[in-house]
Amino acid sequence: MDDLPDQLVWDILSRVKKTVDKNSASLACKRIYELDNEQRQSMRVGCGLDPANQALTSLCNRFPNLAKVEITYAGWMSKLGKQLDDQGLVILANNCPSLTDLTLSYCTFITDIGLRHLASCSKLSALKLNFTPRITGCGILSLVVGCKNLTILHLIRCLNVISVEWLEYIGKLETLEDLSIKNCRALGEGDLIKLGSSWRKLKRLQFEVDANYRYMKVYDRLTVDRWQKQWIPCESMLELSLVNCIISPGRGLACMLGKCKNLEKIHLDMCVGVRDCDIIGLAKKSSNLRSISLRVPSDFSLPLLMNNPLRLTDESLKALAQNCSMLESVRISFSDGEFPSFSSFTQNGILNLIQMCPIRELALDHVYSFNDVGMEALCSAHYLETLELVRCQEISDEGLQLVGQFPRLCILRLKKCLGVTDDGLYPLAGTDKLDFLAVEDCPQISERGVQGAARSVSFRQDLSWMY
Repeated sequence: MDDLPDQLVWDILSRVKKTVDKNSASLACKRIYELDNEQRQSMRVGCGLDPANQALTSLCNRFPNLAKVEITYAGWMSKLGKQLDDQGLVILANNCPSLTDLTLSYCTFITDIGLRHLASCSKLSALKLNFTPRITGCGILSLVVGCKNLTILHLIRCLNVISVEWLEYIGKLETLEDLSIKNCRALGEGDLIKLGSSWRKLKRLQFEVDANYRYMKVYDRLTVDRWQKQWIPCESMLELSLVNCIISPGRGLACMLGKCKNLEKIHLDMCVGVRDCDIIGLAKKSSNLRSISLRVPSDFSLPLLMNNPLRLTDESLKALAQNCSMLESVRISFSDGEFPSFSSFTQNGILNLIQMCPIRELALDHVYSFNDVGMEALCSAHYLETLELVRCQEISDEGLQLVGQFPRLCILRLKKCLGVTDDGLYPLAGTDKLDFLAVEDCPQISERGVQGAARSVSFRQDLSWMY
């Protein structure tokens, strides 16, 4: 190793991707140890830091060029030692001049004071906070004021982030490209209007409301009018995910669904208020759409106080089929409940979409309208490669046996399907038709029944969901 030039050793080390392998290589000789220290750009630490601040100081001194740092205390208990506190963020700010990406997960001792120290990290472009309960909107504001190059911001279960001045400030910077807000109880759909002109740059938005706790914030008329009057420029939006949101006609998030002309991926999960006209407007504008996932509230879970026809119908699927010629992935799911929805998407609507678009991946969950006739129709689905059926109780062995006739299918997943047995998989045995078969919690399929049905199989059975 001593005869090799530094550049060659550097190149060899750059090809070692796993941290454990890098650590092993650095123990081989002092030269590799020193080059690895200089080259190492990412680090993930957590419960093993004890004492936390001293250990972090040592690591930062050893790796002077760290750009990506993740600190996670998932599973932490007091007997594991004291967590990293605000002083730890001072250490990062002072010893990591190249820091661009920081993730803090379950860091319950870090407060707004610590975030203020990070404001001096001028190169910081990505910040992800997951369950940091002592951080408030004031702390985030102080950070975004200092870190004007922030392009990625993720806030997950930040329960004390109540004020939204930081959202308005970062909106004026027009640098944000990826925003994720999940289960931050005090942040509602109406607050997103404060992004202002930053909507123009935003490429990825994930917004999830806590299903068990909705902070019923009352928005004044001015806020409502801003949604209606402001032309929301969402031309850069590529991915949109909304979970447990309320989509109010003519305002809020409904105003942006039909303005994402470059959208490629959308996920709407239990969003009450989505209407056919919303999906139709989306389909007409987003001709580049490649993936759509819809989890629809059942008829009996919709609020009775809303008089508008809220359920989606085949008209939405028809619009997608006619306008989204690049659509490859479709996931349709109905919410859990004693009463599955029969009055939403029909089997014909789903099949029409598959026939008109190059669907490669199809997932159906709790879709009671899909049966053996639908499985027979999939025999002409020339692009379908992956099929996932979850709680589709109208499918029997007769329909499952047709899988061998699907032209390009290579991956099949069955979960909680009551009507299929080992007999349905028998025609697949020894055919090598499937590359992968996964069977989970199907009471009438045995582990023996899946053997030989695919090149690779996965079997798990836990029937507690039935009781």
